[in-house]
Amino acid sequence: MTQPVMRGAMMRRAVVIGTGHYLPERVVPNEEFTATLDTSDEWIRSRSGIERRHFAAEGQTTSDLATAAARAALLNAGIEADSIDAIIVATSTPDFTFPAVATMVQAQIGMTRGFAFDVQAVCAGFIYALANANGMILSGQADRVLVIGAETFSRIMDWTDRGTCVLFGDGAGALILEAQEGTGASSDRGILSSDLNSDGRYRDLLHVDGGVSSTGTVGHLRMQGREVFRHAVEKLAQTATHALDRAGLTTDDVDWIVPHQANLRIIRGTAQKIGVGMDRVVVTVQDHGNTSAASIPLALSVADAQGRFSPGQVIVTEAIGGGLAWGAVVLRW
Repeated sequence: MTQPVMRGAMMRRAVVIGTGHYLPERVVPNEEFTATLDTSDEWIRSRSGIERRHFAAEGQTTSDLATAAARAALLNAGIEADSIDAIIVATSTPDFTFPAVATMVQAQIGMTRGFAFDVQAVCAGFIYALANANGMILSGQADRVLVIGAETFSRIMDWTDRGTCVLFGDGAGALILEAQEGTGASSDRGILSSDLNSDGRYRDLLHVDGGVSSTGTVGHLRMQGREVFRHAVEKLAQTATHALDRAGLTTDDVDWIVPHQANLRIIRGTAQKIGVGMDRVVVTVQDHGNTSAASIPLALSVADAQGRFSPGQVIVTEAIGGGLAWGAVVLRW
């Protein structure tokens, strides 16, 4: 584990200084699926809580979405791109096999220094990216890191599978983390802890049936919904509790949970299991659907824009996705 850089009695913390998000213009309500699938608005809402989602336009790529979210975050933070030391993009739907989406964002925003790379942990990708960014800041390798989650999951849907294609959407969200001095106590602002997990034995529960070295095709998303649901609530509650323990906090200290926006039933079940009321949970799944690695930064940025967060509040973010991979981050706003 990366050791923090200490300065006397002080230590570095990775503090959020800016948020931003982008959603494609095309809004797709549930009713749009009824013409081609045996489904209904009521069926989709009752099983997922989703009412609408956004789809990228033809020719609009993941890097386009990520770049727009990055620019919004830079504007929100009031800083220039060249003050950023690193960009980390969490995505499972990159423009190309390579180069990384992050390097394309780097070029588009005019950042001519530092470094950029992608992280792939599917829906848990943004949690993994945050943990990586935090480690870089604690170690002194970077002072400012732009962390982005961006997806175009509409590109990997099987439009004949009503159990999956109605659940996902496209979008991007971004946070900017800056090194600031803290005391090392749980009262510090910034990322206080993270908890990362994976178990490859469950890969068949949620996967894409194609790839460069297997089929040579993009493939389509495949999911065993009931099994994913069964694992999700237990593992999300567990990782959130572990992250809080590592931060020296309890659920009583939590002001907000910002979960992966996959399914409203999973969100409610997880909140109930860890003992946090839904009045303390940010929910955007009804408007965005499941945007995979983009869902947490999207929800954070939307809630921040609405003025829901106050400095000093404790926020828990948690996600689970293909792999299976799951994890949580605790931060103080």
